[in-house]
Amino acid sequence: MKLRTGPGKSASLTILALMLAGCGTSAPKNVTGLRSVVGTDLVGARGTTAADQRKIDRTVVGLCAANVWTNRDCVRHGDHHDVSG
Repeated sequence: MKLRTGPGKSASLTILALMLAGCGTSAPKNVTGLRSVVGTDLVGARGTTAADQRKIDRTVVGLCAANVWTNRDCVRHGDHHDVSG
């Protein structure tokens, strides 16, 4: 199991996710729409446990499903770790 450690990486991912969610040709019509893409799983996640990593992964799934991230970015995220349990 390869797990990202440290709050810095989690914070960086959170910032990146929020920036990417806000980038686009048009703003979200409402907060509910943005929340449905990004979700709230990152709240409290620090990236130090397998549970935190699952929260990060769920957020990435939303970003990938909404085409906020490219397919290549989504594959790269999945290549960096394997968390089970």
